[in-house]
Amino acid sequence: MIYDVVVIGLGAVGSAALFQLSKSGKNVLGIDRYDPPHTLGSSHGETRITRLAVGEGEDYVALAKRSHEIWREIEAETGVEIMTTTSGILLDSGTQPWAKHGSEGFWDRTVSFAKRQAVSHEILSPKSLKSRFPAFHLEPSGKVYLEHQAGFLRPELAIKTQLELARKNGAHILVNMPVEELGKNGESILIRTREGEIFARKVLLSAGGWIKDFLPEEEKTKYKICRQVLHWLEIEEGFTGWKGYPVWMWGYGSEPENFIYGFPSLDGMTVKMATESFIEIQHPKYLNREVSPKEQEAFWRDKVEGKIQGLKRAFVKSVVCFYTVTVDARFIIKPLEEMENVLLVSACSGHGFKHSAALGERLAKELIKG
Repeated sequence: MIYDVVVIGLGAVGSAALFQLSKSGKNVLGIDRYDPPHTLGSSHGETRITRLAVGEGEDYVALAKRSHEIWREIEAETGVEIMTTTSGILLDSGTQPWAKHGSEGFWDRTVSFAKRQAVSHEILSPKSLKSRFPAFHLEPSGKVYLEHQAGFLRPELAIKTQLELARKNGAHILVNMPVEELGKNGESILIRTREGEIFARKVLLSAGGWIKDFLPEEEKTKYKICRQVLHWLEIEEGFTGWKGYPVWMWGYGSEPENFIYGFPSLDGMTVKMATESFIEIQHPKYLNREVSPKEQEAFWRDKVEGKIQGLKRAFVKSVVCFYTVTVDARFIIKPLEEMENVLLVSACSGHGFKHSAALGERLAKELIKG
């Protein structure tokens, strides 16, 4: 049997694409080296920020808007809550030029995109921020953008739900099945696994950091694996209101690591916070998945202390994931070298989950219609 389309890698984009492909009536298969949703890739950790005016590039705004529509469509069909709208704030300390995900002037770009793309928002003063959200100790020089439609996604639930819908629509799914090799077989693509061979007319290769296993040596350097750590900190007694806070992002210096972001409390007892790191690791198999007390202490000292009020110096847990990053932090979508029927999608460079639903839809259309 030859499948019309095989999706390799069922994380954020792969699960979305398989769901959209399953609605086409085509014979489709999804394969993953683990059993998604899982904790070994880039799409776990309870929550992911979603926002519409994305400073990474104005061309991403349409993807974010369409993704919001798709999440709501899935919620209406299934009764699960994937997206929660909390509003979201983007803070800039205003002390040094700030770049994020390859974009200089990230705060100013976000505001200009919001204005041009009719994204509902407000600009607040640091004083107004403090009166509304007293946890943030922003400098008087700071700038505040508040987006009304921002919020968070539940990544594990999003992946699980889309895979369940894909199965319901007739898609086949193989889990705990690493793909060992891709090759040509006449007009079709040969997919070799430890349990045998699979043939496909077209393939979507959405393997995240494992994309390196399918690239020629000269291409591998374009995909940088970067370890990220997520922390859950206890809320200080007497500090109320964390459950009603927006999602937030804060740039406070000229280096990419001069950045923190966080989420309102989901359990009423902890707040999730993180920064970003861009130290390269050659492959996901080399990722250190342990978080030491020394790392936690450094995060508190360098990222929390003096900036965020209402939290204890107490870490309930810390979790490791990773980004797959390009030099310009933009997505890569292109045919695999010498295999025009294999469409590669990676990397999402740390800002992909909010776009994944619409990106999966577009990729499905490309694979079906061309």
